[in-house]
Amino acid sequence: MARVLLPLPDTDFDVTEVAVPWRVLTDAGHDVVFATERGATPAADPRLLTGVIFGQLGAADEPKRLYADMTGADPFRTPIGWDAIRPDDFDALLLPGGHAPGMRQYLGSTRLQQVVGACWTLDRPVGAICHGVLVLARTLDPATGRSVLADRITTCLPKYMERSAYFATAWRLGRYYRTYPAYVEDEVRAALRDPDRQFRVGPRTLSRRGTASDDRGTFVVEDGRYVSARWPGDAYAFAHAFAATL
Repeated sequence: MARVLLPLPDTDFDVTEVAVPWRVLTDAGHDVVFATERGATPAADPRLLTGVIFGQLGAADEPKRLYADMTGADPFRTPIGWDAIRPDDFDALLLPGGHAPGMRQYLGSTRLQQVVGACWTLDRPVGAICHGVLVLARTLDPATGRSVLADRITTCLPKYMERSAYFATAWRLGRYYRTYPAYVEDEVRAALRDPDRQFRVGPRTLSRRGTASDDRGTFVVEDGRYVSARWPGDAYAFAHAFAATL
């Protein structure tokens, strides 16, 4: 079975986008190896566990249960450091997302981008969901000087979703839903050679989430060995598609 590298920030990653793929992959017999910047045990965005605002907009009950299981697992409690990653030791790379401020440690790390670039050149399966696609958009191919996504078909967190969440909560939470001044979709599009042809928005939705047995309303893009998805609502479909590439 495959050995999958899953890097994380120390805090604020998305509960669903990590716990659901972890469960799907481990249930299929794959080995998920977590990695944080210095090997510290990570923690998800706490608002997603309690409810972002008035108990709403957080993770669904099932992903929260999976997160509780995951945090008790030894690989999660004892991640490796980013400097200890040897790309040749892994069969695949998985890049989850999250939008809270702690994600900047992961989304903006030049060291992690170096690791991701090395993994990408091995031509092995790579999956990214939501803000995780930003890591790939910011990772440069040394042969071309452009993003590794330059010629790929991809999706990511759509602008309308990011904008809607921000406007619905800014009065109370400020820029909690705006990790960076630029929208995720705008930055990902800018990394593509032909964004009108290569970028996929998917069906419009703001609330319907897929489950382990119901993929209605979800959206996943597959381009060879690369799999991408938009938001936590796609997590199960994304995890199943990524597992199929293994």
